[in-house]
Amino acid sequence: MNPLLSRLQPYPFERLKQLFSTVTPAPAYSPISLGIGEPRHATPALVLEALAQATAQLAAYPATAGLPALRASCANWVQRRYGLTLDAATQILPVNGSREALFAFAQTVIDPTREAVVVCPNPFYQIYEGAALLAGAQTYYAPSDPALNFNVNWDQVPAEVWAKTQLLFVCSPGNPTGAVMPMRDWEKLFALSDQHGFVIASDECYSEIYFREEAPLGGLEAAAKLGRTDFKNLVAFTSLSKRSNVPGMRSGFVAGDAHILKQFLLYRTYHGSAMSGMVQAASMAAWDDEAHVVANREQYRQKFAAVTPLLEAVMDVRLPDAGFYLWAAVPGGDDVAFARDLLAQYNVTVLPGSYLAREGHFIGDAKGFNPGAGRIRMALVAETAECLEAAQRIVAFVKNTQS
Repeated sequence: MNPLLSRLQPYPFERLKQLFSTVTPAPAYSPISLGIGEPRHATPALVLEALAQATAQLAAYPATAGLPALRASCANWVQRRYGLTLDAATQILPVNGSREALFAFAQTVIDPTREAVVVCPNPFYQIYEGAALLAGAQTYYAPSDPALNFNVNWDQVPAEVWAKTQLLFVCSPGNPTGAVMPMRDWEKLFALSDQHGFVIASDECYSEIYFREEAPLGGLEAAAKLGRTDFKNLVAFTSLSKRSNVPGMRSGFVAGDAHILKQFLLYRTYHGSAMSGMVQAASMAAWDDEAHVVANREQYRQKFAAVTPLLEAVMDVRLPDAGFYLWAAVPGGDDVAFARDLLAQYNVTVLPGSYLAREGHFIGDAKGFNPGAGRIRMALVAETAECLEAAQRIVAFVKNTQS
């Protein structure tokens, strides 16, 4: 067996299952889960219709590079969303969702013949860690800073770490914090990439769910504004899962540095990760339509506007920049006990923040702290009424524990 498999850490939901294994949920309440970030709004009819009309595509092997029409559809979306003109043939590549692509990308760009470090935010999406470990690299966990709206203070990453870095994962809007990375951070990271030669993988799967009037800044957009129109060492990852409520379709695309994407396509040709022709047809329908995205975003805005004030009254929590998570500090500071007791008493599932983060800067590092400790992540993915009911139960739980 691959010895690197032994380096993998338990997934957050595996740990949550173990935590709840001895808990009997309160039978007086129906179960409500705010744990997993799985979109539950209705899938747009136009996507379902496109799938139904493309069943003949099942009779043919799809090309790994995707249909030219799909790449053009993705390029058109980038133009509408960010005002950027990309070469659909060389700067865009369809992928089977951002999760699969993020993992495969690390296997493509990491050189295991020399010491390699992958830098990622902390807390983080655990695929970054697993991808790095299975590529033979070490992972450096850069903690988010509450004083910086939960963005990372990149100045605190040591120069000797940057010197060994081959890949940097950034997530903006962030999971679980909802923070959007500002232009000054992009400028800083581009300069570091130029100095040390590492690749930046920008995970932007939450980019279309936001609460301000201004849409979140994207990595390619930031690069273009700084005159980096070749997108050197930068690849952005986006997905339809959250934007269009199709997590089961597994569809997205990557865009950026044409040289890197050429190598990524080579890897994927052997990896066997071509997107089904049916999914490609449905993806074009989704990328070409913005009306359902606006409606979806409005649903989230109304939901967060209703739920956040309730929780603000009893917890340290605020409306995020973007995404569909609330990142809340729990009274008493024990996020694991909070999640366990909330399930036992009110049958509501939340995810302990410490399960999404690591202590120290490297696995096994005894120093440092867990930046997710004392917080919980709540995914407001269900309909508003269910999320409101969950919030009311949480408020009652907090008040009862404090009385």
